[in-house]
Amino acid sequence: MSKFKGKTITLAHGSGGKAMRDLIDEIFVGGFDSPELALLEDQARFDLTALCEHGDRLAMTTDSYVVDPLFFPGGDIGKLAVTGTVNDLAVGGAKPLYLSCGMILEEGFSIDELMRIVASMKATADAAGVRIVTGDTKVVHRGAADKLFINTAGVGVIPQTVNIVANRAMPGDAVIINGYVGDHGAAIVDARGELALESTIETDCQPLNGLIAAMLDTCQDIHCMRDATRGGVATVLNEFASSSDVAIRIEQGKIPVRDEVRGICEILGLDPLYLANEGKLLAVVPADAADAVLQTMQAHPAGQEAAIIGEVQAQPAGRVILATGFGGDRVLDMLVGEQLPRIC
Repeated sequence: MSKFKGKTITLAHGSGGKAMRDLIDEIFVGGFDSPELALLEDQARFDLTALCEHGDRLAMTTDSYVVDPLFFPGGDIGKLAVTGTVNDLAVGGAKPLYLSCGMILEEGFSIDELMRIVASMKATADAAGVRIVTGDTKVVHRGAADKLFINTAGVGVIPQTVNIVANRAMPGDAVIINGYVGDHGAAIVDARGELALESTIETDCQPLNGLIAAMLDTCQDIHCMRDATRGGVATVLNEFASSSDVAIRIEQGKIPVRDEVRGICEILGLDPLYLANEGKLLAVVPADAADAVLQTMQAHPAGQEAAIIGEVQAQPAGRVILATGFGGDRVLDMLVGEQLPRIC
C-alpha cells in the first residue's frame, strides 16, 4: 500500500490521474491478476478461433450488485458479483469464460475492505474457471452511494448441441432443484442484525457452472434452467409455465428448506419459495432422464441435496400449482413487490 497516503478512497482516485492509476495498478490489476487486464487497454480482446472451440453461439449477460451489508455469513458483494454473472451464463448452457468489473466507490470507503472484496472476487473467479479481463472505476461524493456498488458483465460460449430456453417445458417433464431454498435471503436478514438468532445462516452463494456441466454430460437435452435469485423459486417456475404455456405442479413436502430458514420466514411472515438464492437452480428435464440427472447432481458438491420437486402438466396452462402438506392445492403466483430490499 506504499502508493496510498491514506486508508480510504478519495475523489482523486476517480479523477483519471496518478492516484487513480495507482489504485488500478495495485488493487485491481494486481488483485485480479489477469493477462488481458494487465494490458490496460480500453477493451479486452479475444481469439475467435479459441472461442469457437467451445461452441457456435456467444452468450452475454450483465448485472449490478448493491447488497447491504457488503459482508455477510459465507460471502460478500465481490463473491456475489462473480457468482451471479457466472450462473446467469451457465444456466443457459454456456461455458462462462470472461467477466468485466465496474466499481462505483463512495468517497471515504475503506481501502482495506476494497482489497478484501477484490481478493474474494479473484478467488471466486478462479474457482469458477473464469477471468476478469476489463473494468471501470468511478468515485462519487460521500453520501452519493452506499460504500460500494459493483456491475459485472460476462461472456460465455454455448455448445452446438445445447438448447436451454424457458419455453421448452413439456408435459411429463420433471422439475429438479439442487438443494435448500432461501438460504441467501435468510443470511442477509441475519447479517443485518434484525433478528437475534442463536445460529448463523450462511448464504448459498456459489458458482454453478461445474454442476451444470456435469448435468449436461448426463443429459444434453435439458429443456429449461434458471438460477432462482430475486423472486425465488416461485418466480422462476412461473416464468417457465408462462413461457411454455404449461402448468407446473410441485409438492411442498419435497422442497428442501432448512429449519432455520423456515423459522425466520414464520417470524417475519415470509415464504421461503420467494426468498432469494445465489446458488440454486431449477431444471426442467425429460422424465426419462430425470433420475440420471438427479444422481449426477447429488454426486456434485453443489447438488448434494438435489431433489425432484414436481412435474410439468398440460393444464391449467400458465399456472404453478403447489400441493400443500395439508393435502390441498393452491396457486403459486409470481412475487408481488419485494420481500427484502437490497439482497443482491
